[in-house]
Amino acid sequence: MTGTVSPHPVIVVGSGPTGLLLAGDLAAAGVPVTLLERRARKISNLSRAFGVHARTLEQLDARNLADELIATGSTITGLRLFRRLSLDLGTLPSRFPFLLITRQYEVERLLERRARELGVEFRYESEVVGLRQDADGVDLDVRGADGTVVTHRAAYVVGTDGHRSAVREALGLPFPGTSVIKSLILADVRLAERPDSVLTVNGAGNAFAMIASFGDGWYRVMGWNRDHEVPDDAPLDLDEVKEIARRALGTDYGMHDARWLSRFHSDERQVPRYRVGRVLLAGDAAHIHSPAGGQGMNTGLQDAANLGWKLAAVVQGTASDGFLDTYEAERHPVGKAVLRSSGGLVRLARAQNPALRVVRGLVSAFANAARPVRTKALAQISGIGYGYPAPRGAHRLVGTRIPDVALESGRLYEALRGGRFVLITPETRYEHDHQDRLTVERWAGESRTTVLVRPDGYVAWAADDADAGAIEKGLTLRFS
Repeated sequence: MTGTVSPHPVIVVGSGPTGLLLAGDLAAAGVPVTLLERRARKISNLSRAFGVHARTLEQLDARNLADELIATGSTITGLRLFRRLSLDLGTLPSRFPFLLITRQYEVERLLERRARELGVEFRYESEVVGLRQDADGVDLDVRGADGTVVTHRAAYVVGTDGHRSAVREALGLPFPGTSVIKSLILADVRLAERPDSVLTVNGAGNAFAMIASFGDGWYRVMGWNRDHEVPDDAPLDLDEVKEIARRALGTDYGMHDARWLSRFHSDERQVPRYRVGRVLLAGDAAHIHSPAGGQGMNTGLQDAANLGWKLAAVVQGTASDGFLDTYEAERHPVGKAVLRSSGGLVRLARAQNPALRVVRGLVSAFANAARPVRTKALAQISGIGYGYPAPRGAHRLVGTRIPDVALESGRLYEALRGGRFVLITPETRYEHDHQDRLTVERWAGESRTTVLVRPDGYVAWAADDADAGAIEKGLTLRFS
């Protein structure tokens, strides 16, 4: 083992979507960051995630990446579950009222490019094999490609290194949960017959299948066959994929030329703590979900959006170390809620018990008839329905996600691209002493509410008919 090196105040471990977004946000805020990745440099176009929801697109819009990502895939505005339950994504109160079908590869490609342009230092073939921390920092033992172990020291470390997280294991944290689906198959194929829609989903008997179009002639197939549940390393061929599709969908659409075949199992797990001292966890290192609803990657990206600006403030001395506790306080309940919702969907989809199938039918019928139920389901799946706890007595907007409202100068999510808080006021001008942390904008309409928007697009403070003194008091309270 060689001596200790201290390249940057923050080390992010894992270069998946969560780690790339977080590292880019830290660098954009002026915090030098090193990103360690166990694998050699390569962004695989054969990754599992393929759906980007509205809230994630809003976050990418705040980083000027959403429109470019949308151009890489196809969009759908309707979801149909259990054959009977229809969800209209076109009703979402968002600039992005749809689900984007695109490869995780495309998300990673854009986020990596941004991170590199902002100066993130990438170190590949760097495997974390040990971790220690004290009151002033964290020591990471990192083994390189030649087998040499070097100790890196940083003020903070964030583990975004997936469900087999070395950082989580080094902390000794449990990862409780269960396996929901014992044997899932994934494949990227071409089809001789084109399905009627971008996303085709159905189940029949003991089989379930989904086919999603990437828009370039390739299709992602996911499915399971309860009658053939085998270990992850069992051989998989195209014939098995076609059989599952025929059983679930009635046809295999003439599948051919598979470029990727994979078998895996799906777990539901969540770590009890997202923070241990100066080490934090995000994304799949902190929680993994069933594939129902396509919320896994999206939830991890929301973790990163929540943590990045907070960690930057702590490192730069504008917030105390205790401020990082709000990351766990806000994101752990969301991770738990996603576990419940995605797990509930997959259990209903796999229902064999006649009584449970009756429940599934009743749930579908009730949701179709009850608009508030459909609205809540859409809000959860898309991510726009989650908010954060507000202090007692706070304005009703505090903690809520704010949509892309119109400003006198343009759109809110364009104003958020500076990485600062955005103060939206009814007044033309507001003099302040927070130039490095605050952008002031004016409502395009006649609203009399003053709103302070956090860098991640949630309301930090708000007041109706506030004068300059009240605004300054609110800012002082938030920035102190």
